[in-house]
Amino acid sequence: MKAVVCKTWGTPDTLEVIELPDLTPGAGEVAIAVKAAGVNFPDFLIIQNKYQFKPELPFTPGSELSGIVYAVGEGVKHIKTGDKVIAFIGQGAFAQQVLAPANAVIPMPEGMDFDIAAAITLTYGTSHHAVVDRAQLKADETMLVLGAAGGVGLAAIEIGKAIGAKVIAAASTDEKLDICRQHGADMTINYSNTDLREAIKNATGGKGPDVIYDPVGGIYAEPAFRSIAWRGRYLVVGFANGEIPKLPLNLALLKGASLVGVFWGEFAKREPKANMAAMSEMIGWLREGKIKPHISARYALNETANALNDIAARKVTGKVVIQPER
Repeated sequence: MKAVVCKTWGTPDTLEVIELPDLTPGAGEVAIAVKAAGVNFPDFLIIQNKYQFKPELPFTPGSELSGIVYAVGEGVKHIKTGDKVIAFIGQGAFAQQVLAPANAVIPMPEGMDFDIAAAITLTYGTSHHAVVDRAQLKADETMLVLGAAGGVGLAAIEIGKAIGAKVIAAASTDEKLDICRQHGADMTINYSNTDLREAIKNATGGKGPDVIYDPVGGIYAEPAFRSIAWRGRYLVVGFANGEIPKLPLNLALLKGASLVGVFWGEFAKREPKANMAAMSEMIGWLREGKIKPHISARYALNETANALNDIAARKVTGKVVIQPER
């Protein structure tokens, strides 16, 4: 089988596609023929040794996938050969085959395609944990989403609307904002040609958003936080801008506001039952048409570097996937 391998820390162009032996599951494992693997911004950071999760070299990147089980190990009861499944693992998804712990594997819902299935765990898991669990967004509240056209941003919009809240999407181009509106955003802000604070003030009638979802960081964090409503919750999701902002903490005091950290990977590891309950709720929303991952591009295994570079350059809207059999 073929797999993408990171042999040394570096940029996506240092990755190699090599031939490896077929995989055989051990006790408690399942072997999956990968049909699609979701690509995420942390994958770009991990191969450079710039992320919280630091695998040992060499390794195959990629953490979320969908596929068909071709073998099961001893003791596995809820999954069988031939099942279509979704899996979230620490590494290994950018390959034609992968081994996954059985407790990290769930059956694919009837009628779901492989690309959608590979795109739901990390981005939607992160955004559900952020919006529902950490922020506890309510139906009568307003949420501002920064970097709203990215994978987690679009997921946050859809989850906010599934709850019944008002959602304001902020992104850097009108084209990206069009996609945000297609996924349910009530109002939009182009922060590349508009004063962000003034735009937020106008969009909220001077009250400010109750929740701010920020996967970007950088220069937009402070003006957004200065605009937050009384008792607002500012979700620290990530730093796609590349710059970790330094916020004056007196702003939290003056607004009675909270800075709330969001680390879905650690949440999923520490609170697996809560994470599975969240996944079940989202699969229900998916069946009802309340959420639908936006797949903007598909890449072959030997195009993995292109996929990662496009994500890093913020050329991507929604999700992109690797299709190892192409």
